[in-house]
Amino acid sequence: MSEPTALRARAGTLRGVVPGWLGRSLRAARAPFPRAAAVRGALAVSVPLMVGLLTGHPVAGVVVGLGGLWAVGQDSAAPYKARALRIAALGGSAAAGLLAGATALRYGDAVVIAALLAVAGLVSGWVSVGGPLASVAGMHLLLGATVGTGIPVPGPWWAGPLELLGGALFALTLTCLPWLWRRHSPEREAVIAVFDAAERALSRAGTPGATEARARMTLALNTAQDLLAVHSSRKHAERPTSIGGLITAFRAAVQLVEAVTALMVEGRPLPPAVVRVPSLLAARVVPPVRAGRPAPEPAGHALARDGEPEPPFTADTPGLRALAEVYRAPGRSLTLLPDPPAYAGPRLADRLRFALLLGGCTLAAAVVAYLLHGPRGYWLPMTVAFLYKPDLGPVFGRALNRCLGTVAGVGMVAVVAWLVTDAWALTLVAAAFGAVMAAGVRYHYALSTFGLTVIVFVFIDFLGDDRQLLPSRVLETVIAAALVLTAHFLTRPDSWRVRAELRVAAADRAWRRYDRRAPAASPDERHQLRRTAYRRLAEARQALDTAGAEPHRDPDRFPVLERRVARAEQGCDAITAYVVAGGRR
Repeated sequence: MSEPTALRARAGTLRGVVPGWLGRSLRAARAPFPRAAAVRGALAVSVPLMVGLLTGHPVAGVVVGLGGLWAVGQDSAAPYKARALRIAALGGSAAAGLLAGATALRYGDAVVIAALLAVAGLVSGWVSVGGPLASVAGMHLLLGATVGTGIPVPGPWWAGPLELLGGALFALTLTCLPWLWRRHSPEREAVIAVFDAAERALSRAGTPGATEARARMTLALNTAQDLLAVHSSRKHAERPTSIGGLITAFRAAVQLVEAVTALMVEGRPLPPAVVRVPSLLAARVVPPVRAGRPAPEPAGHALARDGEPEPPFTADTPGLRALAEVYRAPGRSLTLLPDPPAYAGPRLADRLRFALLLGGCTLAAAVVAYLLHGPRGYWLPMTVAFLYKPDLGPVFGRALNRCLGTVAGVGMVAVVAWLVTDAWALTLVAAAFGAVMAAGVRYHYALSTFGLTVIVFVFIDFLGDDRQLLPSRVLETVIAAALVLTAHFLTRPDSWRVRAELRVAAADRAWRRYDRRAPAASPDERHQLRRTAYRRLAEARQALDTAGAEPHRDPDRFPVLERRVARAEQGCDAITAYVVAGGRR
């Protein structure tokens, strides 16, 4: 047996031994290396430490660096406006939490501190279920309170909160600096990604990889729709601005995806002239990086008598005729940007349940931490704040990867402590692992925890805290994970399964509504129905994948749900092909 064959055999054996839910928990995301995020992570953590050393205020440098660290951990590839709001909410809530925690530490005893953390947990849980922005604000309110009760910050009462807020604003500056010359870069890259995904889908038509390629095309379209949704299509679409051009390009992408879906339903391999159409189309409709510069004219295309470009293929099927129409006049039949489907807000019972659970876990963590370390027991409640975030994915997966990342981080800390003793050298260590943490946010939670643990070691050294406490942080991480998992699985053991079932039911309703209405609908309404149906299907797939990463008592239930989603996807594809072929009712 050859070595590659033997490796594949061993991998297959391992997959047979490791449960599917555990494998999903350990799986890393597929993404290109985020160079810009890594640079921001390095600068946001190390520059405040260097300034603190230069000015003789190392503790202030740590607090500013902590604000930058948290902000980098919540950065994303969203539009600059959304990223700015996210980091601003993080900084303000963390500063408020730090102020409350520091006040309790200065003027209260252990009972007051525990009560403050319990209240912070209640408020954090109540706020966090209100959406992505509220989730970030709620979590960092609790994190700020935890740090405030565990780390004495010298100076007047307002110094620590302002320093923490300043660190978040420094990270915000690093994040938004490219806005000056790349104002709508995230939106542009997302729109281009749709055309790239459409080209990959065409290249896989008539092959076993067609279904996965179509799903990736849907995800790319969902992402672009979300990023452009913050801009009003009515306000921008008809203006000669960069965002107006991107909205026009997105309209073309919506029509292109419909035609590509019809071609994939036809199920035959396509010639290169058809496969490269999305690239040719993107070169025509996606605005250039610099406004005012004309887009390059794609080489080699012919013009019809009416002046419209002639497609480089023979349109002899309904799908090819639809693709030819998009190529000639991209986006012409659409007048509005399809809006993402709206969602109902959280129920009062959901808010109350999560507030009580998080408050109870935080109180228990504070009591155990005080028994272990007295006033320096901030690690345990802080870990609870990081872990108990069901909206960010399976709680079990977060707990497992948090423990793995902490163990690896403590091992690296031992190496760093042996090799590095100079404070300036430690700032370089912080820069390196700030980059690791920022990259880990995009790849894997264990990797981001690994980087975070090493950075905390550097902070501890700057604060003059006891290094001997660091190995015990592994035990505290395990205790925090046990607290969170116990609360979660005792009260809501099937929460993700229920959520997956609700998502599948919503997807089923959406595609049936698309089936009923699309043949008689206007182009705008038809594309809105189709976008909603495919988005709901993608959300159902994601919810099933997430639910599969939790330990569950009914493993046979998930294949049933997956088959329902697969049938709904086939139904959506069929009605799309029917409408493209001119079917009317």
